[in-house]
Amino acid sequence: MSPRAPSHPAVFHRVAPPPRVRLSDAISEQIERLIVDGSLPPGEVLPAERELSRRLQVSRPSLREALLKLEARGLLRAGRSGSLAVTDVAAPTITDPLVHLLVRHEKAARDVQDVRYGLEALAAWHAAQNATAADLRKLRRIFASMAPGRGRRDALVDAQADTEFHMAIADASKNVALAHIAHGIVNLVRTSSFRVRDLLYHQSRNIPILHAQHAAIVDAIADRDPERARSAAQLHLSFIQASLREHAPARPQAAVAPPARRPALRRADPRRAGTTKR
Repeated sequence: MSPRAPSHPAVFHRVAPPPRVRLSDAISEQIERLIVDGSLPPGEVLPAERELSRRLQVSRPSLREALLKLEARGLLRAGRSGSLAVTDVAAPTITDPLVHLLVRHEKAARDVQDVRYGLEALAAWHAAQNATAADLRKLRRIFASMAPGRGRRDALVDAQADTEFHMAIADASKNVALAHIAHGIVNLVRTSSFRVRDLLYHQSRNIPILHAQHAAIVDAIADRDPERARSAAQLHLSFIQASLREHAPARPQAAVAPPARRPALRRADPRRAGTTKR
């Protein structure tokens, strides 16, 4: 039986080989990956052009073309003496006036803590899996600076250290989206942290409690235990939320208007009943 010819013969065209990737594109893609995975953090200054071309084993013209592309995309910025640094794509996105507006209201303060509860627990979970040795050294250094002292604690100074502590955990997560969100609300976190400490420092027993909670987070991350790290962060934020509720000023009761006073009814004089004025 002879093969039947197709009723609608397919039209085939020449398959062109895929275009070769330009060397400058391959260079820029590698640098982009280093930025995404956190190996090149925001603010990191790239090696000099001669040194970088040696490490990548590429020509300087191709490297220069790749760097210009990354600078045009906003991923690199020019620094001093012609150097290039990774752009701080995680710059704060909430402006100071909005921060002051938010923290003046009790509900807004609680909303901030709700956001931190989810965000920082997630950051601790990822950091326990992805933190590098350099990340752990930085985290321990910040934690050591937060150790309770014998003197009076400065809520403003401690709030700055606390903010650096939690931003370091976000960076150690190596989740670029999470780190971007965390740094985007850094002013809000700092102001919130100051508000909390300004309340809690009225009772000295709260200081070692906060320190122990931070220690538990650091230990869990260093032990590479994601679930324990997340639980430690949640316990820390839950303690702060409960403290805010405890110290929140009582809401004034709505004024209740007294019932309208009815005019007194005059008792009829039985002696005058049935009489009329003449």
